[in-house]
This record gives sequence, C-alpha cells and structure tokens, in this order.
Amino acid sequence: MATTITAPATGRPAQGQAGTGRRAGVGRLAALLLSPTLLVLGLVIGYPIVSALRLSLQVSSEGINPETGVIERTSRLGLDNYTGIFSGDTGKLFWNSFWNTTTFTIASVIIEMLIGVAMALVMNRAFRGRGLVRASILVPWAIPTAISGLLWRWIFQADGVANQLLNANILWTTEGFQSWVAVVIADTWKTAPFIGLLVLAGLQIIPAETYEAARVDGADAWKTFWKITLPLVRPALVVAVLFRMLDVLRMFDLPFVLIGPHKQSVETLSMLSWYEVNNLRFGTAAAYAMVLFLYVAVVAFVFVRVLGADLFGRGTGGRR
Repeated sequence: MATTITAPATGRPAQGQAGTGRRAGVGRLAALLLSPTLLVLGLVIGYPIVSALRLSLQVSSEGINPETGVIERTSRLGLDNYTGIFSGDTGKLFWNSFWNTTTFTIASVIIEMLIGVAMALVMNRAFRGRGLVRASILVPWAIPTAISGLLWRWIFQADGVANQLLNANILWTTEGFQSWVAVVIADTWKTAPFIGLLVLAGLQIIPAETYEAARVDGADAWKTFWKITLPLVRPALVVAVLFRMLDVLRMFDLPFVLIGPHKQSVETLSMLSWYEVNNLRFGTAAAYAMVLFLYVAVVAFVFVRVLGADLFGRGTGGRR
C-alpha cells in the first residue's frame, strides 16, 4: 500500500495579509497625523453649528413677576421657532425667500458655467496678449462683492448705463422681476471668471497628443469638444459648479447692496436671518440659519452622489 506524505507548508505569510497590515498601519498613522487638524476643524465648525442648534431651540418669553413686579425673561426648549417660520405671514416670507434662493442658484450657476467654459476655451488658446487677457478677465472676481453691488447699482439706476444702452426706462432696483434679473446679471459678471479659472486649469493638463490623434482620425471641432475636452475637464468643472452652488445658496451681500433690504423679489434665506438678528430675535434667526444649513448640506450631498460620485471615489481606489 503506497503512502503519500505531504510536507508541511513553510514560507512567508500570504502577500494579501501583509498588504492589509501595511495599509492598516498607514491608515492609523494618517489618522494620528490628521487628528490635530480634525480637532481644530471640529472646534471651528462643529461648535458654531451646535450653538446655533441650541439657540434655535430656545423659546424666550417675557412676563411680570407677580411677587416683585419686575419684568423677567424666561426661556425653555421647544420647536416654536421652527413652527413659527413655516406658518402664517412669516411662512409666506420663508417660502418666497426659499424660492428666490433656489432660482438664483439654478439660473446663476447655469449661466456662469456656460460663460466660464467659453472663457476657459478662449484663454487656453495661444494668441498675442493672452497673459493680459487672463489677468483682466479675473478683475471682476477679485473685486469685493459689496463694491460690485455698488457698481451695478450705479449701472442699473434710472438714468444709468443699462437703460441708456437698452433705450428703456426700467426701474431695475425696485420691487419686481427686473430686480431679480439685475442680481443674476451682477452675480454672473462677478463669478463667471471663477469657473473659467478652474476649467482653464483642467484644460491645461489635457495632453496635446490627444487632440492630435483626434485630428488624425478626422474629428471636427464640435466632436473633439464633446468627446475629448468636456469628459477630460469634467472633474474641474464639477468642483467649480459645486463651489458656486454652495456660495449662491448663501447669497446675502449682493442683493442687499444692489437692490436693498425688504424687497421680496430678491430676499434670500440669509437675509431673513439677518432681519431677525437686527430685531434681536436670535432664536428665530438661528432657526433660519439651521434650515439654510440643512438645505446646503442636502444639495451638496445629492450633487456629489449624482454627478460627482465617480470623481470623488477615485481617491479611495475607486470605491464609493
């Protein structure tokens, strides 16, 4: 009867186990090195959010103490600040401001994206004076928003440049749809160069050999843009659009300076919060701020999941 003897397995551990151990060690080291930064971010970002949430849940009331006859302020926890901003006339103001905030974001981002991409395509070409064009096109973005609002207020006044060019008598800074249009125009003028700058950075890393191969294959300019330029520049474009969306959702200074306060056609959620702070109703102001914070967070989450999941997932080996 034949007997088969199997030699005991000797050698190093499996390569996969060693690789897993190294990755775990690197992950722990990275967490240790990042912990001071994360702690600072937690204090700078987390503490104000928690404080605003606590303040939004405080309901203050005043009454006369029957024993002392002195007016006393009392506070309790509740959702009265939140229910108050959604009901009655205040609720109408909220939904109007919510609509303005949303439409400002949609219109501004779409127009700025189209103009910004066009700017980037022009600035990416080689021509005489390209450096001067690149520098001058960023001037609107570098101007403070309050100054931009004042400049455009002068342009849109009754006897301003806009009416003279249009040969019309439009009251741009009064209540109405025209004031909404004025804010969109001013915001586009100021921030379209920002998108153009980020897209230009994406265009400059596209290898020239890619375009040469497309020309050899007989691709025209339109097909080259859709099949090569746009897909390769998409990561930069997604980041630019995300930043602009989050910025416009928090819009306050431009409509406030350009049109003025208490104009329902351009009121935003940030402006409602400022009104309440100005009237010393800090609980209601914090409630507006928390609603706006949740709105911005949801929009950012949905945008990343729908449009940027494959882009942001590449940093973790393609896993989402």
